[in-house]
Amino acid sequence: MPFNLPIFLTWLRIIAIPAMVGVYYAPDSWVPAPFSRDALATLLFCAAAATDWLDGYLARKLEQTSAFGAFLDPVADKLMVAAALIMLVQLGRLDAVIAVIIIGREITISALREWMAQIGARASVAVSMLGKIKTTAQMAAIPLLLYHRPVAGIDLQEAGTWLIYVAAVLTLWSMAYYLRMAWPEIVAQEKSGRAG
Repeated sequence: MPFNLPIFLTWLRIIAIPAMVGVYYAPDSWVPAPFSRDALATLLFCAAAATDWLDGYLARKLEQTSAFGAFLDPVADKLMVAAALIMLVQLGRLDAVIAVIIIGREITISALREWMAQIGARASVAVSMLGKIKTTAQMAAIPLLLYHRPVAGIDLQEAGTWLIYVAAVLTLWSMAYYLRMAWPEIVAQEKSGRAG
């Protein structure tokens, strides 16, 4: 298993997941002043999200890209988002249906990409601009829902709820897009399977 700075940052992102969840289960004395549980969880999530950009940048800049890093990076992202969404459902700040849509889409598209890679057609489901916009909306919504408190008269819960709804709509739209792009390969594989 290769080990370099970008992969180390990705591992830090994975380690931040139980820390973020643990904030809500730790004794009150473990939450350092002046932080609230919500503020600390938000800080951990944002720091972890920042390493997502940083590890990719450093991998390219330092020429330390690797197959293992390319595998681990999206896994870390999906674990982080799934953990945050499940915590938000637990805290009563997010409807479980939205969490199921977003997590279900991630599992579906990951499986689709793996299958397409096996048949040599991964490029058909390469990351699209629609997927990037969905991720941006999602990554902006989650910290707002985690922090949960008004700031400068802005209701962050309401703002986060609207953003996560936008992310859920884009999630379904992007899933339909990826499935449509993969459909010719799916049909071709089905026909060749029947012929075999």
